[in-house]
Parts: sequence; C-alpha cells; structure tokens
Amino acid sequence: MRNPNLLTQFNLPVWLTPDHLSGMQRGIEKESLRMQANGFLSQTDHPAALGSALTHPHITTDYSEALIELITPPVSHPQQALDFLRALHVVVQQNLPDGETLWPLSMPCMLDKDENNIPLARYGASNLGQFKTLYRHGLGVRYGRRMQTIAGVHYNVSFPEQLFAAWQQHSSTAADLQQLSLQDYRSERYFGLIRNFLRLTPLVVYLLGASPSVCACFLSGRQHNLQPLVSGTMYLPEATALRMGRLGYQNSAQRGLGIHYNNMQDYIRGIEQAIHTPYQPFSNLGVDDEHGAPRQINDHVLQIENEYYSPIRPKQIPQSGETPAQALTNRGVAYIELRAVDINPYSDIGIDLTSACFLEVVALYALLQDSPAIDEREQDCIDHNLIKIVDQGRNVNLSLNTPDAEYLFKPWARQQLEHMQAIACLMDAGMQQPIYQDALQVMGKRLEHVEQTLSAQVLSDTVAAEGSWRFGHTLASRYATQQREQSLSAAQQAYFGQIAAQSWQAQTQLEQQDQGDFKTYLASYRHPHAVLSASPKEHV
Repeated sequence: MRNPNLLTQFNLPVWLTPDHLSGMQRGIEKESLRMQANGFLSQTDHPAALGSALTHPHITTDYSEALIELITPPVSHPQQALDFLRALHVVVQQNLPDGETLWPLSMPCMLDKDENNIPLARYGASNLGQFKTLYRHGLGVRYGRRMQTIAGVHYNVSFPEQLFAAWQQHSSTAADLQQLSLQDYRSERYFGLIRNFLRLTPLVVYLLGASPSVCACFLSGRQHNLQPLVSGTMYLPEATALRMGRLGYQNSAQRGLGIHYNNMQDYIRGIEQAIHTPYQPFSNLGVDDEHGAPRQINDHVLQIENEYYSPIRPKQIPQSGETPAQALTNRGVAYIELRAVDINPYSDIGIDLTSACFLEVVALYALLQDSPAIDEREQDCIDHNLIKIVDQGRNVNLSLNTPDAEYLFKPWARQQLEHMQAIACLMDAGMQQPIYQDALQVMGKRLEHVEQTLSAQVLSDTVAAEGSWRFGHTLASRYATQQREQSLSAAQQAYFGQIAAQSWQAQTQLEQQDQGDFKTYLASYRHPHAVLSASPKEHV
C-alpha cells in the first residue's frame, strides 16, 4: 500500500501576499432543534418575539418549526462571526418558551414514534410562505421527516476580488483561463476549490465529526448496521460523523444525473435537468393527496435546487425573481458554502474559533492547489472514501482509495496538514495572534491522538452520561443558563428588536401583495415549460 501521487509538495504562489487576502469574508449558518424540558421535540410555534421566520435575515427555521437556523452576516474576521452567532443564541435563548433549550448535537434525540409529530416549518399565508412549507412537506414524503431533523453548521467563505485578479495576471500555464472575464475566472477557481474540497472531505470529517452515535428513536423503521452503546443509544465503534453517511441526507435519484463540479456550466445544466426530470418513485408517492391537496411541489428528481445535497455548494445571492442557478449564471460564484461540519457539542454555539480557522485554511488550500477534473472513477472513490471515514474514521489502519491507488488515511492526512502550514502562516500575517497556526496545531494533535477527536470525546461522554439524551440534556441546560444570563449591549438589543419588527412588516407586505391564490401560484411551478423560481432572497 502506498501514498497516492496526489500532491508530492505544495508551494505558495510566489506572487501571493497577505494583502491579496485583505477583504476575505466569512459567515456562519447554524441549525438547532428546540427541545422541551422532557427531552422531546418542541411542538410550539417559532417564538413571535424572534420575528418572522420568512423574512428575518438572521433568525429563521429550516425543515421544522422546531429547527431554528441562525445566520450571521459576512464579516472580516472569524471571531466577529462567532461573536454575532453568540449574540443570536442569547436572543433566542432569552425568548424561548419556559423549559425549552437548544439541542447541542447534530443528531436528534427523543423523537416521537409518529414522525408526523415533527412539525413542518410554517411561514404565514403568502404564496411564498405556503410554497416553502409545501417544499418541506415534499421532503418528508420523499425521505421521511426524521432525516430532516439532523442539524449542522454551514461555513461560508469568500475570497477578495484582488486575489483572483492577481492570480489571473500571473497565470502563465493556463492561457485559456487568461482569456476569461474576471467573473468567469473567479468561478473557475471556485469550482477548482470545490473539487479539491471533495477530495479533502475525509480530513474534515475526521477532525470535525461529532456524531458517532445516535438516539435509537432516530433509527425507527430504518435498516442500519449500528450497535448498542448504552440504553437508548446506538453507535459504530470507529465512527466519526454518522450525519454525513448512510443515515444522513441521501437521494439515490440524484446519483444517476451526473451532476458534477468540473465547470459551472455543466453543474448548472445538471441541476436544471434534475429540476425538470420526473422520477417515477416520486410520482408513485402522489403529487396531490386524495382530496386534491398538494403533497409535493412536483414529482421531479429535485422539487427545487435546494434539494440537491452536497458537502459543499457554490453560492451567489439571488436577486428578485432569480433562482440560485440563474444567479450563478448571471454573476458567477460569490462564495462557497462548506456543509460537512457537525455541531460541536463542546461549544455553546456549536462551533469554535479553532474549527472556523481550520475550515478557512482548508478552503484557501483547496483553492490554490491544482484541481483536475473529477471523472466517474474518481467520483466513485470520493463517495466510498466518505462512507469509510464516516463509519471507520478512527481506525488507525484505515485506508482510502484513488482510482489508481490505495493509501493509508493517517499518513495522507498528516501530509495535508503539513502542506497547510504555509497557508496558515500567510493568513496569520497581520493578525494579533497566530489563530490559523494554532488551529492546525490542534488538528495535528487530533490526528495523532485519536482520543482527542470530537467523535471519541462524544462517545466517552455519552457512556459516562449513560445515554445520548442525558449527555445532550446536560450540555443544553448548561448553555441555556449561561446564555440567558448574558446581556446584550443596548445597541444590540435595539438592532434585534428593530429587525424582528421589520420582519413582521415585510411578511405582512408579502401577504398583501400576492397576485392570485396559492393553487394558481403552484401551477406555474408544475407546468413543464415554466421557469422554476423559488424565493427571491429568502432561504427556501
């Protein structure tokens, strides 16, 4: 067994300076289940004091009315993103119904036997609001509601325009790239980042995975290979992040479409094909129920673009009337969304500075590396490597594969971290503290000492607590107490109060401006020649 010749050495481009990274931005999206004092999923409405989940820019809901999503704005320093996320947690905790807390793990616990008791997110009477709820109903019909209660962290990163401009100017080996507009050049480089991130995902999952076990209720009616850990908790002995594997988001219908990241045009073409392609198993589920009420937006492979799941996504902010794909076509990639991140239960906000800095180093490393196209053989290896790192990541002898080689994970991972040192040094230039180098040092220790991984700690603490629920409940109660005792500045209180009020006004305005009823609105999406358009700016 040998190390693959993926990257024998890595050198920073000679032209690259810290100034090229000035203006780099990042943001965080973090999901959290609201749970009752008895441990079961909250059945209450999204707290009105938090604002409208339809139009609030920072506090919304994901799949369920009980699954809160917190969104920071893009900021210039990772600590700023974490500080804003913490402020959002304080606002939420101080406005939850009595006895409710935020579940601190990615995998849910204490779900009702009847998954219909997992309430769908509701967004009011506007056509857009009803559309968003119907989309979620369709997800439940297709994949089951339990799977949709999995929570995670999405880390968004964008690099400044001057980086791409300088890179294109100094690119002597890629004449075809020099002929592109700066917008298209930027998109090409971001897609290269995406391909390399897919290759590096095993490293991210090993180091940040924190879901090696799951409450037995989540497995109701599902085939699995998990073993009992303690009463009510199932696990795999060497698992890292079950959220990212077979128990997580799966869509077998998507696999045959050949959606790939070799270039933006083909990626968009694949997504649009999936949106317009009927899929018989989904047709068999019924687009409408026996009373004519809609069950799904349509019976296509994807109801809308957001249904396509990947560990990383290219993103552009849609303008009014644009779909995500149209936004990419019109203005190129603006940032990338890293989605292979579990909630860290040892942070009161689900992510810490170490993880944030590591993800940024990985993103820049993936951007700067050569990034050949991914063919079907390599994609198969990427898919199988992900399953192996999810199920067996803490096996010290774990091997992964490329199309031409089998290699040991640990030496390969060590090599990647060594190559990232130069990236971390560059990113630390101008910082008051070496936060990026410190992050790599922590990750290096997790690699060399498996017991220091988050997944190993979660298993140990779950056993000590005699189950997932007690482990999670103890942390949830501790964090709730801490955050309820924290106070926001007067300016912060005024800001969040104003934003909440404005969000309700915006929802009311949407409801008043609607043209036609929801049946007519939905028909435009179901018509085979209609251009599918989800929400203009809001998350669907």
